[in-house]
Amino acid sequence: MARNCIIVESPSKAKTIKKYLGDDYHILATVGHIRDLPKKELGIDTKNNFEPKYTALPGKKDVIMSLKKAVKEAENVYIAFHEITKTAVQEAIDNPEKINIELVNAQQARRVLDRLVGFELSPLLWKKIKPSLSAGRVQSVAVRLIVEREEEIEAFESQSAFKVTAVFTLPDGSELNAELSKRYKTEEEVEKFLQSCIGANFHIAGIEKKNAKKNAPAPFTTSTLQQEAGRKLRFSVSQTMMLAQRLYEAGNITYMRTDSLNLSGMALGMIKDQIVEMFGESYSHLRKFKTKAKGAQEAHEAVRPTDMKVLEAGDNKNLKSLYKLIWQRSMASQMSAADIERTTVQVINDKNSEKLEAKGEVVTFPGFLAVYKTGDDESKLLPPMKEGEVLLLNEMDATEKFTQPPARYSEPMLVKKMEELGIGRPSTYAPTI
Repeated sequence: MARNCIIVESPSKAKTIKKYLGDDYHILATVGHIRDLPKKELGIDTKNNFEPKYTALPGKKDVIMSLKKAVKEAENVYIAFHEITKTAVQEAIDNPEKINIELVNAQQARRVLDRLVGFELSPLLWKKIKPSLSAGRVQSVAVRLIVEREEEIEAFESQSAFKVTAVFTLPDGSELNAELSKRYKTEEEVEKFLQSCIGANFHIAGIEKKNAKKNAPAPFTTSTLQQEAGRKLRFSVSQTMMLAQRLYEAGNITYMRTDSLNLSGMALGMIKDQIVEMFGESYSHLRKFKTKAKGAQEAHEAVRPTDMKVLEAGDNKNLKSLYKLIWQRSMASQMSAADIERTTVQVINDKNSEKLEAKGEVVTFPGFLAVYKTGDDESKLLPPMKEGEVLLLNEMDATEKFTQPPARYSEPMLVKKMEELGIGRPSTYAPTI
């Protein structure tokens, strides 16, 4: 029998760690939780300091027996790892820490609070809404957010205004799209303006160029990974976490339940080497991000690949897509800012005093945009032009636009709101939704 026993949660994680440590270590998987409060009773002695009454989960008695046997025969027992790279596992074995009983008590306190809230409320949900729903301290607040948003939508009163756009032809034949910054409230007002533009002579009154920088995004936390996977890959929150779990258990990424933006020194070195190799020194820029989330525990690193030289991971399309997203974001976090040239063109005419504007931007140095695009990175290019040039008006339209009520929460939007308000933890976003 091996002198050392390691207890982890999943069998795939156990296999990965076994490859690193060899036969000196007996590695067992609990396959999830092994005990919990009983389902058919409160399970908490409210008259005795809220003492919890734990019972073995169905089907886990054999697991518990094998764990007891292994622990009894071992000299050293290690429980879990939050990062299963070879380096991290070996470092953890070399520098073990004692179990922090305060963290254990904190977890039990959350579980007891969930039960006290949920045991009385959940049956009400089953009667009024849907069977098998669970009420708890986090779920209840999330439902409240959704209800408040629905009330905002119901109370919203839409207002309308007319937006004016125009298409001009430049002397070289290229087209310029411009927009009137002013909005007209009534059809009569906008009709009067359009009539005044008939037969008018238009020209470029000014061209303003400004240099700007677009800074790189932070590496992923659980929340931002869920949001970006939803936006870019159309994954649900639960799908994102299921795929991330598989990548983690295979040793491809660090722990995926984290609210920390920290990257280890080893990670920063790996990322820099990869950036310099692929793009050159000018694209590298060391950054250390500060976590802003309320109540962030920062027990782990940000979500990142365990080896930046691995450009592809996963055995199916979705796993590969999520890994690529994590790899790109990790790279981008340590890359130079993008240099942007923003241009504003003003167009006037000889029949009225109103100005139309055309706006665009050009990326002069891509920086992090070479690997990672955010939602507003699609550059709108403007044709070459100079001040004083005469423009030919092709068409001018006025469209009535209506203000929209606040959008209902999508899964990523709800996660973002919960994080902003300090509701729940990285591990609770998916099950809450």
